[in-house]
Amino acid sequence: MKIKTTRFGELEVDKKDVIEFSEGLLGFEQHKRFFIVDPGDQTLILWLQSMDDSSVAFPVIEPKIYQPNYSVKLLPVELNSLQLENLSNASVYTILTIPQNITEMSANLKAPIIINNKTKQARQIVLQDSKLEVRQKMYMELKKFIVQYSSDDSRRTNIQNQNLNNTTLEAQNSAVESGNEGFGSTAPISTSANDLTEEASSAIESNPKTEHEA
Repeated sequence: MKIKTTRFGELEVDKKDVIEFSEGLLGFEQHKRFFIVDPGDQTLILWLQSMDDSSVAFPVIEPKIYQPNYSVKLLPVELNSLQLENLSNASVYTILTIPQNITEMSANLKAPIIINNKTKQARQIVLQDSKLEVRQKMYMELKKFIVQYSSDDSRRTNIQNQNLNNTTLEAQNSAVESGNEGFGSTAPISTSANDLTEEASSAIESNPKTEHEA
């Protein structure tokens, strides 16, 4: 199916790649259907694009990339809600906050996104661990990983982007903010994730104008 988006133009999305959030995301409960966009750059940052609003997209990343020891412990009721026995058949992502000063970028470890890889049912779950940060700084860790990273396209989501090469990630004039104080808020993105690739590709802080929280 063809989906029009504000940031990436028109995308071709397989039905099998549609992710269903029955409860929506924190502060965005009205958005139920998403898919993952891979810009194909070296930042390892993906985008969780809403199918209910073309202008809503969240930068996400696998936490194991920048914090290998990160552990998600779900309650039985939380696992059951996703039809999971454990996380071996699940994908885990954290939503990023990317302020204008890109070195201050952070990830929400407190409320990760959990996706059942088989059913594509998903939830953003607030974990019980009080030590987890809503805004975990992770710029340096990501930069180090990027330097060593070799791309594996076979693990990427199958999405055909027809207009991405001619499209930049444009700033939104109005911020969309989460009502979940304490677990972060969300504001739109204003620049390409390519800003994160400086020492990996000599351009890490050339256009740092992105801001996003969740």
